[in-house]
Amino acid sequence: MSEPFKDILSHTEAGVMTITLNRVDKKNSLTAAMYAAMADALEVAQADAAVRVVVIQGHETIFSAGNDIGDFLNKPPAGMDSPVFRFLRGIAAFPKPLLASVCGPAVGVGTTMLFHCDLVYAGDNAAFSMPFVNLGLCPEAASSLLVPQMLGYHRAAEALLLGEPFMAEAALEVGLANRVVPPMEANGVAQSVARKLAAKPISSLVETKRLMKKGQQQTVLRQMDEEGASFGRMLGEPAAREAFGAFMQKRRPDFSKV
Repeated sequence: MSEPFKDILSHTEAGVMTITLNRVDKKNSLTAAMYAAMADALEVAQADAAVRVVVIQGHETIFSAGNDIGDFLNKPPAGMDSPVFRFLRGIAAFPKPLLASVCGPAVGVGTTMLFHCDLVYAGDNAAFSMPFVNLGLCPEAASSLLVPQMLGYHRAAEALLLGEPFMAEAALEVGLANRVVPPMEANGVAQSVARKLAAKPISSLVETKRLMKKGQQQTVLRQMDEEGASFGRMLGEPAAREAFGAFMQKRRPDFSKV
């Protein structure tokens, strides 16, 4: 079996496709191959009438540590057709109900992808963080638009400028999570809700989601493109080089000269 499909598992049962991040030994850090596998799974789910709902889940101890830094530095996103941008556009435009079950750390894209999900169920150990600034980068996945909308500007500034984690109860309070449960129950709760949705008329689900998202769908995709251009430029600048160098050398970064 090829490597991406060990790291990303996908199966469909009773109208529900479950996409599982399955690289727990590496804290579910995401490689280009994993993004490609998730993007492919979403394309299959969109085209397959037998799939009515999609659930993205991790492990009860970890959702995702974000990008795999080594893979990311060796294979940085090359333009808007790169796997990461295919995945981000895929979740932003996905027409059917999309759920997530999140336990443990959800770092970077591990958090920003959730703003494109319709329902999010969190373990009480979930810790959400978007530390882009700390890496000399900027937000992605249209989070610079969606985070202020959901959290309000000042809490968004705290989350995006400081990049510090906020916990499950805070996510529940601002509306990023629908419910907080014990970690061992989170995936089961998401599956139960997904099955409930799968029993409803798919035409009504899709049209309701379309109407809710219609007002800003194009704005979200444009923001994603602008962020992607900035992100790509900043990746080659001194601040990011210092941040990633410090990470690989296990030292504190020094941004005083950049």
